Amino acid sequence: MMVLMSFRTGQPGPLLDILARYVVLSRGRPACRNIDLTVSATDPGRLVIVEKWDSAAAKREHFDADEMVTMATATVPLLLAEPDIDLLEGVSMHDLA
Repeated sequence: MMVLMSFRTGQPGPLLDILARYVVLSRGRPACRNIDLTVSATDPGRLVIVEKWDSAAAKREHFDADEMVTMATATVPLLLAEPDIDLLEGVSMHDLA
């Protein structure tokens, strides 16, 4: 299970600090395969997190965890709009045949 979270802000520095802490804490969860934090090269006010989890249940448990709630609450005053969150399923060449 993959999760894509996109954040828009007029204050990239403070938001980056919050999201970087969240990424470090989340990477320690047992079902986390990987989490990457990226900043748009063309729009520095757009930060994106891509997460990979072992399962939908693991992702759900993570979304209910304290670090997720703390991160979400801390970002509210820095955002220009609600974050865009999408759930993604990977497709490999084997799936297309």
